Amino acid sequence: MDVEWRVSDRPVAYPEAVAEMEARAAAIRDGSAPELVWLLEHPPLYTAGTSANAADLLQPDRFPVYEAGRGGQYTYHGPGQRVAYVLLDLKARKPDVRAFVQALEDWVIRTLAAFNVKGERRDGRVGIWVTRGDIGAPKKEDKIAAIGVRVRRWVSFHGISINVEPELSHFEGIVPCGISEHGVTSLHNLGQLASMPEVDMALRESFEGVFGPESAFARQPSAVSAAGA
Repeated sequence: MDVEWRVSDRPVAYPEAVAEMEARAAAIRDGSAPELVWLLEHPPLYTAGTSANAADLLQPDRFPVYEAGRGGQYTYHGPGQRVAYVLLDLKARKPDVRAFVQALEDWVIRTLAAFNVKGERRDGRVGIWVTRGDIGAPKKEDKIAAIGVRVRRWVSFHGISINVEPELSHFEGIVPCGISEHGVTSLHNLGQLASMPEVDMALRESFEGVFGPESAFARQPSAVSAAGA
């Protein structure tokens, strides 16, 4: 079955999104539903990954805080940020969680490149980063995208978030991903005034190169379909 793409046109409450992912992941595993990429925004909130340090929640009363169940530490989600939940059957594609995370990173990097933004990986730092600074001025690195995944019975859920035009001051309530020595940025903060539909289009186009039929993460045909049944 082809990957289903879903775009929500209203902010989705976090518990609602988690419940939907849980149900869909189970359906993918038992073969009753196709894989899913779900593009959405959340109302302002903080999520705590499985490695979250309570000391990194600087303003616990600012926004609702949810235990996420994904890897990583504290993350902010809110309007102006494109969240992409990626529910794929890794057993049918490539049962390698580390390679899957690297593929998500590549997906984000390719998407940012569509807007002339050079996203980069950093050893020891989760997510995608950009280097910025005027000529002759000290360089600084800011985070523009977060990645956090969970895999159950080889079905992935959670995924990525790209800062398109969020209120960056909302990140001040946490130490994002436990990293205090660097800041956060967005496409608009970098001068790239992309709309959310434009970002969605770039995500879909770059997804093909990373997870499409010619990629290392292509879904493998089942024994039945391979036999022509």
